[in-house]
Amino acid sequence: MPLALYQPGVEIPIKKIGGRDELRKRLEKMGFTAGSLVTVLSRLEGSLIVKIRDSRVAISEEMALKILV
Repeated sequence: MPLALYQPGVEIPIKKIGGRDELRKRLEKMGFTAGSLVTVLSRLEGSLIVKIRDSRVAISEEMALKILV
């Protein structure tokens, strides 16, 4: 299920990162890798604030649809 469909407050492991190579590499540099734990903290007008590896990161909903958990 894509990360974009989860409600805030749930910590879940990443299973796979989809999308084009460019997007996957960008997400990987931000810490989104298979096996990492991610938590949706909040939603703001088409964006998600997530916690990944002790950092808070804002990603678009489009990106969050490519992160499978």
